[in-house]
Amino acid sequence: MNDTAILLVGHGSRNRDGNTEVLHFAAQWRERHPAWRIETCFIEHADVLLDAGLDRAAAGARHVLVIPFILNAAGHVKMELPAAVEAARRRHPAVSFSCSRHLGMGREMLQVLQGQLDRLLTALDMPDPQTTGVILLGRGSSDAGANGELAKMARWLFEDNDFDLVDLAFTGVTWPRLESVVQRHARLGMTQLAVVPVYLFSGVLMDRIKAQVARLRSQYPQIAFALGSHFGFDKGVFDLLDAKVGGGAQPDGGLLECDGCKYRQAAAAEHLHDHRHTHLEHAH
Repeated sequence: MNDTAILLVGHGSRNRDGNTEVLHFAAQWRERHPAWRIETCFIEHADVLLDAGLDRAAAGARHVLVIPFILNAAGHVKMELPAAVEAARRRHPAVSFSCSRHLGMGREMLQVLQGQLDRLLTALDMPDPQTTGVILLGRGSSDAGANGELAKMARWLFEDNDFDLVDLAFTGVTWPRLESVVQRHARLGMTQLAVVPVYLFSGVLMDRIKAQVARLRSQYPQIAFALGSHFGFDKGVFDLLDAKVGGGAQPDGGLLECDGCKYRQAAAAEHLHDHRHTHLEHAH
C-alpha cells in the first residue's frame, strides 16, 4: 500500500456539516489503518472537487484507488466520476487509476439498516410488528436503477422481519414522498412508525426529514413515530470500505460501473446526459 493512494469521493452537501463529517470519517479510517494514505474530495458543494482530489492523490503515488463514498450510483457516479478519472489518467500517465464500486445496497448495508431499525424498535419499546410500519426513506433519483436498489433493501428488510408493512419513500426527485406513505400506513391502522433514513451523513435533506417528521407527529397524534439518523460512522461502513480496498487495489480491479463504458462515452459525446441538476438543486 506504500505506493497506493486511496481517494474517498463524497457527494458533497450544501450543509457544511455533512462535508465535515466525511472528513471526520476519513480521519477515523486513517486511525484504523495508519499505513494507508487516504485522501478525500467531493463531487460538488465543497472546496476540494474531483479534479483537484485526483491530482492530489496522484502526487507521489504509482496507483490511485478511487472509492465513491456514495450509497447509490446515479448520474454523478455513472457519468461525472468516470469522466474525471479518464481526464486524470491523461494528466498523470505514469499513475494507474482504478475505481471501486460505490457502497451499494448489498448484504453489508442491509446489516447497517437492520441495526438502525432495531434501535428504533427499542425506542418504541418493542412494539407488535403487526401494527408497526417501517418506512425506508431515501434521497430519490432520476435514475431508476438507484431507486430500485433501495426497493431491494425494503424487500430484504420485509423478508428478514415480521412487519406487515415495509414501504419506501423518497425526499425528492421521485415518488412517493414521506407524507403520502405515512397517510397510507395510518389508513391501514398502524399505531407505530419506524422511519429509517438511508443517508450516510447529515445535510440539508436530513434537516428536512426531521422537520417533516415533527409536522407528521402533530398531524397523526395517534401514531408513535421513531426516526432514525444518518449512519455513516457505523462499523459496518468502515468494514465495507476495508473490503473494497482489499478487493479493488489492482489497476484493473473493481471497476466502477460505466468506467470505460462505450455507452457512457457515446452519451457524453452526444451530450445525451446532463447531470448538472439545474432543476434539482433544491434536492442536494
